[in-house]
Amino acid sequence: MSGQLIAAEGLPWPPRVEDFYPPDLAGPWVTKFTLMIWLAVGLLIIFFMATYRNPKLVPSKGQWMAESLYGLVRDNIVREQMGNAGIRFAPYFTVLFAFIALTNLFGIVPGLQISPNSHIAFPIVLTAITYVMYLYIGVRKHGLGRYLKQNLIIPGVPWPMHFLLIPIEFLQNFINRPVTLAVRLFANMFAGHLILLVFTVGGFVMLASDNVFIQVTSVFSFLMAILMAFFEVLVALLQAYVFVTLSANYVGSSLAAEH
Repeated sequence: MSGQLIAAEGLPWPPRVEDFYPPDLAGPWVTKFTLMIWLAVGLLIIFFMATYRNPKLVPSKGQWMAESLYGLVRDNIVREQMGNAGIRFAPYFTVLFAFIALTNLFGIVPGLQISPNSHIAFPIVLTAITYVMYLYIGVRKHGLGRYLKQNLIIPGVPWPMHFLLIPIEFLQNFINRPVTLAVRLFANMFAGHLILLVFTVGGFVMLASDNVFIQVTSVFSFLMAILMAFFEVLVALLQAYVFVTLSANYVGSSLAAEH
């Protein structure tokens, strides 16, 4: 947990906003967050290389896990959102799902105990990749003029209404989509970390009290911290699923003949 108990006159103080920004380890380019990102990348590379180093007809447990993960993303996300034309993107979205899920789960790993996605910069980078794919694929498939027309012009609408609808469609398709995609992931992971921080630090604060009743009550705060840690696992996986599903939906809309 990034929060720290700071003693002042024998009393612990609550965590500060700065606790969500771990100190630099070796200059501004090497922080706890960057090391966690490289750790996640290394673990995923090792996992996929180890499971597919010697694939067998009857899969091992590792190969079964990797194939199940790929099958989940391919059949339940990519095919549902993009159709068969999007199957070629399944490997990318599988890695994206695994990466987000793993970095989200870092929030409950002892010693790490914060997800890089609770820092807005990392969801922005992940969203930027999806956004570039979304624009590039649409322009490549339809051409710039036709792509803009499909996204901005609603057919069958009286032409004076376009003065109102075109700005709305532009905000919806080119501004709101990437903003909400990044903020949704960031806000959920930030809130989850904050809740765990509150119950954990709150337990220590009550435990340090001179009142015996308050000290006993601290047990409930610690129990809530444990309960919320299990809940955070569900949120971490769900947010990875939601992020990848929306990304596939946006990219799939660029592949569609009409919007």
